[in-house]
Amino acid sequence: MAGEEEQFLQDYAPREYPSVALTVDLVVFAVSGSTLHAAFVRRGGHPFKGSLALPGGFVGPNEDALAAAWRELEEETGLDLGAHRAHVEQLATYSAPNRDPRMRVVSVAHLALLATDGRVLPALNPGTDTSAAHWLPVYEVLATEKLAFDHREILTAALGRLAGKIEYTLAAARLLPEEFALYQLRRVYQAVWNTDKLDAGNFTRKMTGALHDTGRKAARGKGAPAALFTVRDEYLSPPMIRPATET
Repeated sequence: MAGEEEQFLQDYAPREYPSVALTVDLVVFAVSGSTLHAAFVRRGGHPFKGSLALPGGFVGPNEDALAAAWRELEEETGLDLGAHRAHVEQLATYSAPNRDPRMRVVSVAHLALLATDGRVLPALNPGTDTSAAHWLPVYEVLATEKLAFDHREILTAALGRLAGKIEYTLAAARLLPEEFALYQLRRVYQAVWNTDKLDAGNFTRKMTGALHDTGRKAARGKGAPAALFTVRDEYLSPPMIRPATET
């Protein structure tokens, strides 16, 4: 049997089958103020030259999709997720036959949540195949920008996943330092849900059961120092109810 297997592999002709390339795309979310941002690039070459796009690129022959995602993000934006508190998960696979005008390309999209203090976002620097790299407000981009390839679909899916997950988990805390104040967590919820309709008192009562009070406090500028918390229970029960969107 081993000989038959070896002979089969020797005779196998991959070129007889359609060629399909594999790429990665990344949606990297971070919060500044009460606004959800994502990392975007301006494409430096064709196709879609000059268009706004998500960071990403082709998977190399000796790397897996996740390794390619980290590499492409650093090459295109200068952002090294390994140097930050970050959570990365696979979002979905995009395989529409005509999603890339060059050839048949399948993309594995990833969602990354980058922790910040809620004020300053890490600097982005464009790479060799991008003309610019920016943090841009997600909802503003979706309302006003045309994105390259199917990146609007990918961005919308990433936003939907995050907005849904924070209803029943503390995934929102992954956008904050390990220790955080309740007002910071509430701002993340407001940013992801694009709302200011979160009552501070109700939010505190809902959240404190899933959090651990460290006993430490952080200066807040005006007012009394804020208590610092860490996540004690990843899940919220009952779930947090998302405010209704005005029509």
